[in-house]
Amino acid sequence: MSTAINTDNIQSQMKKGLLEYCILSIIGRGEAYPSDIAAELKEAGMQILEGTLYPLLTRLKNSGYLDYRWVESTGGPPRKYFTMTDSGKEFYHQLDATWTEISSAVQKIIQKNQSN
Repeated sequence: MSTAINTDNIQSQMKKGLLEYCILSIIGRGEAYPSDIAAELKEAGMQILEGTLYPLLTRLKNSGYLDYRWVESTGGPPRKYFTMTDSGKEFYHQLDATWTEISSAVQKIIQKNQSN
């Protein structure tokens, strides 16, 4: 008896694995507001719900990779702006090296399939 593979689940796991890397990449360029992070991810074609983003930011902050500061807003409640800590920069560089290694290997494999 064969078991069907749930492609939606596989796609979801792949995206989740890259989400932290992408978020840290955005914050690594400078202080970032969560709505701006979500907008940039969506603009790049990576769909994310804010209900997914906030817990991820909290987990990264609790891990010591992010810090934040509150900024008063003229049009509503204060805003939380995130920055990367030194530990976050180190973690990001590790993720970057891993991504480079994985993406290079995947490209080599895919290119062999395309040439056949």
